Amino acid sequence: MRATLLVLAGLLAPLPATAACTPPVPPSAEGRPSRPALPAKPACLDAKGGCPGWEGYSYNDAIKAYNAQIQAFRPLADAYVQTLNAYVKGSADYAQCEVKALQ
Repeated sequence: MRATLLVLAGLLAPLPATAACTPPVPPSAEGRPSRPALPAKPACLDAKGGCPGWEGYSYNDAIKAYNAQIQAFRPLADAYVQTLNAYVKGSADYAQCEVKALQ
């Protein structure tokens, strides 16, 4: 009877406290910035005679606008990459936590 009580007390005793592993949350796909589209190159640019002035100037203006958009895109892309890298690190940390919890 005494042995039964000891076994029963051992079963009812609380398990050693282990920290709960928190799974990482992936970044949302909606937060991914989209790269601006490169302006279409006019066909006359490759022709021997070149483009008429207005078409060349229009393409040049479109390239300048694209360069400005790319400059604005760059920090957004870098921030998203940092978020992805944090998720990868969090995944590795979570996996290690789960392994330790099993030991």
